[in-house]
Amino acid sequence: MKVGIASDHHGVAVKQILTKYLIDKGYNVTDYGTNSTNNIDYPDYAFKVGESIRDNKIDCGILICNTGIGMSIAANKVKGVRCARVTSQYDAKMTKRDNNANLISLSSRMNIEKIKRILDVFFETKYLNIDRYNRRLEKISNYER
Repeated sequence: MKVGIASDHHGVAVKQILTKYLIDKGYNVTDYGTNSTNNIDYPDYAFKVGESIRDNKIDCGILICNTGIGMSIAANKVKGVRCARVTSQYDAKMTKRDNNANLISLSSRMNIEKIKRILDVFFETKYLNIDRYNRRLEKISNYER
C-alpha cells in the first residue's frame, strides 16, 4: 500500500516517528513535508497529499497538525478526498468502514502509541461497500462536480 504523509511545523516529530513505524510495517511511504519546525501554512501540505490521492499516486494518507482540524478542512477541498479528523480507534474504524475515507488527520498532541493504534485500525479496516454507504458517497461525489 502506498501511503502519503505530511505535517505542519507542529507535527514534524510525530511524522518522523510514524513514517518509520509504517515503513517497518511494510508500507511504501512518501513524505510530503514539512521537515522544518519553522512556521508554515498547513493547507499547502494538505493539498499535496490530497492531490496525490486524487491523481492515484498514493492509496491513502495521513496528515498531522496541532489539532488535526485545519489539515482536514484543507484536504477535503480536493476533489475525491474523504478526510476525517480522527481521535480514537473507533473513529478510525468507522470512517473507513462506513465512509471509505482515504485520508485521516491527526493531532500532534496525541500520545504516539495511541496514534499508532489508530493507524493500525485505519489500515486494517475495510470499507463495507454496501448500498446505503455507496449511495451516500455517490451523493458526495456528485456534489463535488
